Amino acid sequence: MAGQPKTELRKEQILRAAERIFARKGFHDATISDVSREARVSDATIYEYFSSKEELLFSIPGQTTRRHREETETILEFLPRAADRIHCIIKRYFWFYDQNPDHASVSMLILKQNRKFIEMPAYQDVKEMSRLVLRVIEEGVAKGEFRKNIDPYLVRASILGTIEHLVIRKILLGKPDKLEELADPLADLILQGVLARDTEKVLNVRLTLDSPDKAVKETVSVSTSSRNQG
Repeated sequence: MAGQPKTELRKEQILRAAERIFARKGFHDATISDVSREARVSDATIYEYFSSKEELLFSIPGQTTRRHREETETILEFLPRAADRIHCIIKRYFWFYDQNPDHASVSMLILKQNRKFIEMPAYQDVKEMSRLVLRVIEEGVAKGEFRKNIDPYLVRASILGTIEHLVIRKILLGKPDKLEELADPLADLILQGVLARDTEKVLNVRLTLDSPDKAVKETVSVSTSSRNQG
């Protein structure tokens, strides 16, 4: 047991080195020797923890994603309104990818293209973060903060899909300089579409209009709406 922390530290050291190498060289061009040199360990040491280069790749997101989710959940406990929670989640995603560019490259450009990844244990951590987003949306609907007729899955796809697109754009084009600056505009855009609308009361008014020569009368129906803030 006394040696366990050191073991975990070494494993984390290898994973972070692999993340840097795969982000820089790509998965197929990178070798275990590249990773061992970056981690300052031997090839044999890497194989003590990971049976193959592919297992090493699939293990990268696990702990990082889990830590990101746990920290986000802690913050959400202090935000009672669903709208504020959505805003926080979007901001946290952008902050996370700004702070971890190598992780962003590996996740978006390599892992998402590999169908085997969805069968790996680390993918469950990715799914848990996605479930957190869905849960916040569903709670917003249940509390009446969000419209009853929205599709929570579609809203989640809109949030995560937009984030993914913008992260990939930054990886490939280097723009924007800071993803976090897009958090407020994106949150506002999403919330405009999901926040519960005020109840509308429609008032029908029938007006009779006389022509100038008093010979012709025309009836026009006009509909106006008033919003009930309750």
